[in-house]
Amino acid sequence: MRDLETHSTGIGDHPALVIVDMCKGFLDPVSPIGFECPELIYSNIKLVQKFRERNYPIIFTTTVYRNESDASVFRKKLPGLNILQPDSTEVSFLEELSPSTEDTVIEKKFASAFFETELSDQLAKTNIDSLIISGVTTSGCIRATALDALQHNFLTIVVEDCVGDRNLDAHKANLFDLQTKYADVIHSSKIFI
Repeated sequence: MRDLETHSTGIGDHPALVIVDMCKGFLDPVSPIGFECPELIYSNIKLVQKFRERNYPIIFTTTVYRNESDASVFRKKLPGLNILQPDSTEVSFLEELSPSTEDTVIEKKFASAFFETELSDQLAKTNIDSLIISGVTTSGCIRATALDALQHNFLTIVVEDCVGDRNLDAHKANLFDLQTKYADVIHSSKIFI
């Protein structure tokens, strides 16, 4: 079987950064949904600094379940998600990687930052043409958000050193698939050179 022909789409003139679920519940290795990822955290801090220096929009997502019916099937499949309760430590951000008053925070319940959230409506009010995506996890929320970004017709970039997964094989396989079909997968050092 031959490989698909695939091309880079690049970053447009008006990018925004979407930081998916870089909240404490996903970053604490003792959490049922977390994993050890200090390099990932550091890379995201540096990426946020790049965006803030250029005054580009930054959107943080966090996952919160406010009642029993919120994403009930998803939570049955992954019961560790039940720790993501309103006002809990698990849905809050690290001090060094948290939204400023200028940033947008999107609360979600499913994998994609677009699904049943205000993200699409908020982006429609702007001239954003590209979404640069970072965060966790590559095989879940990053993949779902990147696919939906493409399906909303945004140039879609996944920052390879700013995304992570508790399973390295799943991480690599999903980056390969995203690069082939849905997004440009690039290192943060190549953004805004």
